[in-house]
Amino acid sequence: MSTTQLSAGAVSDIKDAGLAALGRRRVAWSAQSMPVLAAIGKRFAKEQPLKGLRIGACLHVTTETANLMLALQAGGAQIALCASNPLSTQDDVAATLATDHGMRVYAIKGVDNARYYAHIEAAIATDPQFTMDDGCDLVTTLLTKHPEKLPNVIGGTEETTTGVIRLRSMEAEGVLKFPIIAVNDALTKHLFDNRYGTGQSTLDGIVRATNTLLAGKTIVIAGFGWCGRGIAARARGMGAQVVITEIDPTKALEAAMEGFAVMPMNDAAPRGDIFITVTGNTHVLREEHFAVMKSGALVANSGHFNVEIDIEALERLAEGEKTQPREFVDEYHLGDGRTINLLGEGRLINLAAAEGHPAAVMDMSFANQALSAEYLVKRRGTIPPSVIPVPPEIDREVARLKLAALGVNIDTLTAEQEHYLASWSEGT
Repeated sequence: MSTTQLSAGAVSDIKDAGLAALGRRRVAWSAQSMPVLAAIGKRFAKEQPLKGLRIGACLHVTTETANLMLALQAGGAQIALCASNPLSTQDDVAATLATDHGMRVYAIKGVDNARYYAHIEAAIATDPQFTMDDGCDLVTTLLTKHPEKLPNVIGGTEETTTGVIRLRSMEAEGVLKFPIIAVNDALTKHLFDNRYGTGQSTLDGIVRATNTLLAGKTIVIAGFGWCGRGIAARARGMGAQVVITEIDPTKALEAAMEGFAVMPMNDAAPRGDIFITVTGNTHVLREEHFAVMKSGALVANSGHFNVEIDIEALERLAEGEKTQPREFVDEYHLGDGRTINLLGEGRLINLAAAEGHPAAVMDMSFANQALSAEYLVKRRGTIPPSVIPVPPEIDREVARLKLAALGVNIDTLTAEQEHYLASWSEGT
């Protein structure tokens, strides 16, 4: 392994430039499933809407992200890319972006927290004018450690539920200094990426990490937001018995009406074979839950940060006794003879042990990113610091392009129908 040493002004910090050939092939493969982003990239190359724009991007460095970066670069942007999670980087992808496309890339899978934040600092050192975040670590670091750079930032985008929650807290406290579009909240993002992408990739990560059979297992899913809905539907489709835990009465009611068992985690803990947290909150699985789990239970997280599982409590119960029977499995040996298996260090299991969301669904999410960047650049200086939704016209355009790529046609309103919807005089 050859690793560029991180130093002031380092052009990149990647695991091995020799992995670029593999990354090149895999990025091209994912591009075949991203026709919407390809169409945007083609237009960007012609119109150059981002010419000279310095973008600091803190995202999962995957093949799909690579295609977003290439579309932005085609539009004239200068890219500095760092990872948004210590375990989410695909090292071959980082290599091809750095060596084949001349981007500044600061991302290595498996780095410790110090190196992770050093990579964010390296991206910030390029003086970004626009931020693209996945979890809000880049923006948070900018606000707290580099306020002198904020006047040059014209806007940003945020990809995740967790990041949007943090941004809204910043806005409420009056510390947000530039407008950020909540890409996560676009219909063509959360209805598809969160539901179908997370639903499939989470189970993919668990199966790759453990090679376990899902059929017949009791899978406890903490949280029934769009991600939880997607995981629950696919777990049921694989033959699992699904239990949902929730704190929101409306979501709990929806889960019950979907036919899932709904109960508090205290009641679910002794029943589950596999536990998946996807709430965006902290310590959803705690010591009292570990104390009653079955021996051999699998515990995984698909929320953005590794705070949903109280790993320190698990360490205390095991008194440091743990083994690693498989690459992404930490087997904790408890004092009473039971074992509990923590997957992927409690980080995003779909990226820690697998490849994240399929390219076909990230096509829509990243199309929103690219078009939102163009939207804010064209309106620089006219939008106050705030968290704003993806403009409806962008959401509709992404859906239109995706339908066209799929060869799906839909109806249009007749003149009579348009008149009827615009009037109020016609009644019974």
